[in-house]
Amino acid sequence: MSARLRPAAVLFDCDGVLADSEALHNRIIAEEISALGWTMDAAEAERRFIGLSWRNIVPLVEARLGPDSVPGDFVEGVVARVLRALREEVVPIPGALEALRVIVAAGIPVAVASNSSRAELRTKLHGLGLTEIFRGRTFSYDDVAMPKPAPDMYRAAAESCGADPHHCVVVEDSLTGSRAGLAAGCRVLGFAHATDPAALRGVGAEPFHSMTDLPGLLGLPEAAAA
Repeated sequence: MSARLRPAAVLFDCDGVLADSEALHNRIIAEEISALGWTMDAAEAERRFIGLSWRNIVPLVEARLGPDSVPGDFVEGVVARVLRALREEVVPIPGALEALRVIVAAGIPVAVASNSSRAELRTKLHGLGLTEIFRGRTFSYDDVAMPKPAPDMYRAAAESCGADPHHCVVVEDSLTGSRAGLAAGCRVLGFAHATDPAALRGVGAEPFHSMTDLPGLLGLPEAAAA
């Protein structure tokens, strides 16, 4: 293994990196925002809000529709809908679980940091069978002062692994999350399945296209991912 590449810890985003749940989120948020009067489809919701927490989406809606246009229980209602859908099925990103197991088997600590609510993140990890792998190292927007793109979440994730953020690798798929990882001082690998690789590169992430490539990018034997 390469001492230059091997990180002290690997810090994962969840949606679009571990869980293939972006389509579900985009559909629900589009429907809920359309009901408030800002008509949009799932594609527009993805373009406007990818990587943002519900907490950060509300001001954008109010900027468009006016003050007090978003009910006080809006986020609570959206999260409840998402949780109902997630309890039915959580689908992993192809190759993600296998890559994660290679990393854990190599003795590298892992954490997960997501702009989801705590309840959403727990439900996703449970559905993917990852609760124990990340126990004690799970961070949502409920667990930090500021969600992504602030660095708080990834700094907390690195600390939970006993690692200096500058020696950690973040695995992200959004520009918002990539900025958070970079602001925390981490090396960021940008999974370019839904975001333009050039855009990821433009904010300082290193784009890659398949989760089967992740172990090799971390200095682990690529054959181990097979």
